[in-house]
This record gives sequence, C-alpha cells and structure tokens, in this order.
Amino acid sequence: MSTTWLPCGVYHQNYSQDHAWWQTKFIRGKMILLFIVLFVFIPLVADSYWLSVCNTVGYTILGALGVQLLIGYCGQITLGHAAFLAVGAYTSTLLILEFPWPKVLMDWGLAYPISIFIAAIVAGIWSVLFGLPSARVKGFYLILTTMAAQFITVDFIITQYVSQIGGRGQAFSLPPGTIKVGPWVIDSDFKVYFMMLVLVIFCVIIMVNLLRSRVGRAWVAIRDNDISAEVMGINVVTYKLMAFFVAGFIGGIAGAFWISNLAAISPEHFPWFWSLWLVGVILIGGVGSIHGTIFGSVFMVVVMELLQLAILPLADTFPKLLVDFLFIKEAVFGLAICMFMIFEPNGLAYRWWQIKNYFNLWPFSY
Repeated sequence: MSTTWLPCGVYHQNYSQDHAWWQTKFIRGKMILLFIVLFVFIPLVADSYWLSVCNTVGYTILGALGVQLLIGYCGQITLGHAAFLAVGAYTSTLLILEFPWPKVLMDWGLAYPISIFIAAIVAGIWSVLFGLPSARVKGFYLILTTMAAQFITVDFIITQYVSQIGGRGQAFSLPPGTIKVGPWVIDSDFKVYFMMLVLVIFCVIIMVNLLRSRVGRAWVAIRDNDISAEVMGINVVTYKLMAFFVAGFIGGIAGAFWISNLAAISPEHFPWFWSLWLVGVILIGGVGSIHGTIFGSVFMVVVMELLQLAILPLADTFPKLLVDFLFIKEAVFGLAICMFMIFEPNGLAYRWWQIKNYFNLWPFSY
C-alpha cells in the first residue's frame, strides 16, 4: 500500500496509481524542479572545482548503493566493498587498453559503454564468490570474510599481478581521448558530470524497482529474521547471493565510471578505508533507505570539502595542517559517525521523512 500522503478526498482507484513513483502533481512538480537543478542549473553556475565535487558525490552514491543493499536491505554486513569497485575499474580499463576491439566499435565509441557492462558483470560474479560464506556464517564472521575480499583482491591479486600486465608497473595510464561514449570524448569535469547523473539515475531506478519486487521483499524478510524467512519458503542462500551479485554489479559500474575521472588508475585508489567510508555514509544517511544513501554521500563529501576550504587559509600560519589533513579528515569522519549514532541514530533520511510529514500534515501535524 502506498505511504504517500494524499490531499483530503483523493483516493487511488487502481494498483498502478497506488504504486506510481510520483503520485501527486506536487511530487511531479518537485521532481521536475530537481531535474532542472541537476541538468541545467548546476552545470551553468558551477565551476570546474564544484563539478568535480559533484562527480565525487555521484561516485560515492554509486559505491554506497551496493553497501546499502547488503547492510540496509539484506542484513549482510560488508567491510570490503571497495574490492568490487576495484574489480570494475580494472576490468573496464583492461578492456579499453588491451582488448582488440573491432574498428567499427571503436569508431562508434562503444568500447567504453560495453566495458562498463562487462565490468559490472565481472564485479558481480566476484562479489558472489565472497558472498558464498554468507550461507554458513553471519555477523562478525561475515565481516571478516568481506574484509578478506578487500585484501585478497586489491592488496594481492591487483597489486601483485593485474597491475603488472603490459609491463606498466603499478599504474595504468589513461591517455586523453581513451574514454568515449558514442561521438563524445569524456575529457572534462562537465562531461563526466552528465555521465555521472545518467549512471546514478540508472542505478537508483534498478535498486528502487528491485526493492519493490518479490526479490526486494525477500531481502527485507531475510534482514528482519532469516529463520522466519526460510520457514515462509524463501531460499535464503539464493537470495543472499543475489544481493551480493547486485551489490557487486552496481559497485562495478561505480569503478568503471570512476576511471573517466582519472588520468591513471592504481591500487591506491581503492584502499580499505574507502570500504569503511561507504559504510559510514549509509550510517549517517540512514540504513535501509535509498534517500539515506544520497543524503549521506552529499553530507560526507561536502563536509570534507568545506573542512579543506577552512583549513587552507590557515596553512600559511600552520603549515603542518596540510600535512595532517588526512588524519584530520579521518578524525572528523569518526566524530560525525559518533554524533549521528548518539543524536540521530536513524540518519538524515529519517529527519527528511519527519520534515516531509510535518509539511504534508500541516496545520494538523500533531
């Protein structure tokens, strides 16, 4: 049943109305305004720096969506999701640089879009391999399993073997003009921004529709009580592995997208701290909420950028601040999580839900 507040005397007449995305004219108006802001206003007014910040927000959203699915909707704790982003990034890079693409695909600019899809599939399968222990273990032991994915994938396989392909050492260089989508060469923050918007909208649509389906309801049932879900006839192992595949699939898209923003790719772009960062994003934004993924990503990226802007003027007086900024950033990250756990444990999404309900029910919001 729909949870959207409708004007007095307005009722849904059929199933399609009850499950429509935008159920009122006011909601449709808000979404049209949001699209205008994202696709018109921001590109017109933002300079290269703030466009790069927006691209980082989009990358964080893509990375955190998979973590949100596993932790927030399926109850599978993960602390190694950066590994699947790395698999997607390196798969796409290797396909672009090493695979002998037919000339017609190169001329039409289809090599990179195809590589994104293949990278997502490979990352999804790789995620399933490390999701297999979830059939037997849970909680603390599953945390260790997902951490193993990070160290085995990035620190061992990619660093020691994949990075050596072609005799390049530790980094793969991405020459200008390498990343193309059709006739457009993705060579500026402006173009990366629009590609980011398309991928974020695409992945959010996938997630929202999956969660509204039978599969999504099965994931939520497993999260709430896996024994009860199994008694109800849900194949717990199958649905857990499906969750790992979808999370890895979206993570692969995130990694393949991020190479468009880099001149070179190396294992240092996917540290274990990034996996912790993505978990922190959904804790601050709200566990079990797509809105929470977006709010948490915006909050964390913008706060860190504002912190950096605040420290730069002090660098002349205290030069050591720039050297210690990484440690300051980690300290602020930990402090933000602690503050949210104490004062807003349900995250920013819950506060947004309360604001919307107050607005929709005013003047009888009590």
